[in-house]
Amino acid sequence: MGELPQGPTPPRNGDASVADHHLSRRAILSGAGALVLLSAAGCSTSGGGLPALELDDTVTSSVPIRPSISVDKNITSPGVMYAALTDGGFNVPEVPYLKVKPEFRRQIVVDTTGEAPGTIVVHLQERMLYLVQPGGDAIRYGVGIGKDGFRWSGRANIQYGREWPTWTPPPEMIARKPELVKWQAGQPGGLTNPLGARALYIYQDGKDTGYRIHGSPEWASIGQAMSSGCVRLINQDIIDLYSRVSKKNPVVVV
Repeated sequence: MGELPQGPTPPRNGDASVADHHLSRRAILSGAGALVLLSAAGCSTSGGGLPALELDDTVTSSVPIRPSISVDKNITSPGVMYAALTDGGFNVPEVPYLKVKPEFRRQIVVDTTGEAPGTIVVHLQERMLYLVQPGGDAIRYGVGIGKDGFRWSGRANIQYGREWPTWTPPPEMIARKPELVKWQAGQPGGLTNPLGARALYIYQDGKDTGYRIHGSPEWASIGQAMSSGCVRLINQDIIDLYSRVSKKNPVVVV
């Protein structure tokens, strides 16, 4: 910032008015008051002893000022993020994002999880998945979750992932829905596959939990509790999330 304004030129030959005198006096007192306030605020000094009017990254409570929200080229307008795309030989259709509640669309938010960067946090009640970023941010995705009696929570990790994965219904699901017997050896990946475009496999203590974070062709199910326990995202969102994680990412489901 520039230097503080200098005081007015002294009157010559009595030609300065009383009003000029009072105005000059107010300017001087105002400047002095500002210096007192800046000194009280703990601003550093430089040069001739005047406060340096620069933003410091600490305050008297020693709490650092939080940086601005990140800028990510893959998190832009919904019309771009949820446009149709070709992936793995499949034509993924456009998502009518205006029918998806704004809070369930992919976005960058301030991280409130308290977890380390790289951690995936699934908040079942919120129907949100957070991928914690360095610097105090998180990428947030809307999710669908399991209905009552089919939910899992705890701490685990991503063991591995698959693109356009094969879905194999467990025996207990086939018992509930006999029509799924045709897929007991596995349903190949594709646009109608329940696992969608990607799947991340959750393991705990080296054992498969049976739960997955995966895509879904049923975008309208986001924000709902209607699956058999897995966490599902819009296909465009799981493709984005998958590109950001690696093996062994911690997972917290609360």
